Amino acid sequence: MPPTAEAAPVALTVRPSAPALAPLAGALGYLEGRYAHAAELALPTGGAQLLVNLDRDVLSSAPAGGPPVRTGGAALQGPYTRPALIDPAQQRAVVWVAFRPAGPYPFLTAPVGALSDRLVGLDELWGRDGAVLRERLLQARAAGGPEACLRELERALLHRAVRPLEPDPAVRLAAALLDRGTPVTEVADRLGWTSRRLVSRCTEQLGLPPKRYARVRRFQRLLRRVNTGPGTPDWALLAADCGYHDQAHLIHEFRALAGITPTAYAPRSPRARNHVPLGG
Repeated sequence: MPPTAEAAPVALTVRPSAPALAPLAGALGYLEGRYAHAAELALPTGGAQLLVNLDRDVLSSAPAGGPPVRTGGAALQGPYTRPALIDPAQQRAVVWVAFRPAGPYPFLTAPVGALSDRLVGLDELWGRDGAVLRERLLQARAAGGPEACLRELERALLHRAVRPLEPDPAVRLAAALLDRGTPVTEVADRLGWTSRRLVSRCTEQLGLPPKRYARVRRFQRLLRRVNTGPGTPDWALLAADCGYHDQAHLIHEFRALAGITPTAYAPRSPRARNHVPLGG
């Protein structure tokens, strides 16, 4: 197969088998794929991911408006609020954890907000445990395949917990309300918190202040509708349904969060709606 040819990816996605991880990680996955395009945009979701490149000991990202970042092959991608340029070659063999809201918090000594819009090597966050994780996963894959690799990753997470593996129910409720489009002031009222306390707790555990988190999650609601609806999107209708003032507001926000116009949006697939191929 030519090196630029695109092959159907091999993908395995599982829920955590350890009950303690279920409230913190929505899914763990293993992906092997080769893609014809030379670069792609990764769109912001408001969530964090743990990534391990099993093909090469490197991960890199170039957030819009920021300098390129390069780490070793195991890293934590904090919550992004802007698109990032990534190399699809780094997905030839990758293991990942998609954290739920506030999910990374028990595994970090710093607030999640310290990682917003950043890709940070696990060696920087976890010391030796982070530095050797990639090798441990490679050994597990060689011995038992992708399933064993994911189970080893679960064990590593459980070992690295520095706080109780119980998400703050108030912060989780705040995230759920913001995700549904509830106004920030109403969220604070529902929790009996001041606006300052809501900002502090959300930034600490979700990684983003509530208004920014709500903005990114509104964008994700829009992408979900675009990728599940039939035919050409009706942007004016989607603007009204997803909480934008009007179509002009939607277009402005789309440019800010995706780096492209709505009509230029062509994801890798409906399931990979946050990956937009660029070039050939």
